[in-house]
Amino acid sequence: MRWLALALLLGTPALAADHAEAPGAAADPAADIADFYAWSQSDRFVAIVTFAPLTAAGGDATWDADVLYTVHVDRDADNVPDVSMHFRFGQDGNGNWGVQATDLPGSVATVEGAVETPLEDGGVKLWAGLADDPFFFDIAGFQETLATGTVSFDSSRDSLAGTNVTAIVIELPVADVLGSGTTLSTWSTTARK
Repeated sequence: MRWLALALLLGTPALAADHAEAPGAAADPAADIADFYAWSQSDRFVAIVTFAPLTAAGGDATWDADVLYTVHVDRDADNVPDVSMHFRFGQDGNGNWGVQATDLPGSVATVEGAVETPLEDGGVKLWAGLADDPFFFDIAGFQETLATGTVSFDSSRDSLAGTNVTAIVIELPVADVLGSGTTLSTWSTTARK
């Protein structure tokens, strides 16, 4: 389990990523968070958790019923989550995968449906599926910079081009997430049964 804190001052995003994991994390792609993005735009809060990094183009999404994905939100700067939105995957009797979001702030308690399908309920939007990895990194430039001490990054070299991640995207009213607070800190975790 790992987390990333991200302060949101109602529209000021910060981003981070980690695609080259330690062997233990890389051995469990369903629980391996690649990136966590969160921002507010107008009256909407959006969070995206990507996992199973470095999936080859043409590969399949990674679903695992034994992994719990959580987006935590701290509304009062005490580093303790005041909101924890939970996401799980499961299969029906025909082997079709679905996603379920629970403990969402606001009036909607649960949103669920088929993966790879946009879902909407009571102002909450949810989507889970395979996506082109949005993270950009020039590994050759990084290695050249380390070797020479001269910054050698080249924006035309994207080492992650052509790779995919599995993603969970949740969008809901920012007022429901913010509550009576004015600043949010948010992070994501995974846990395995």
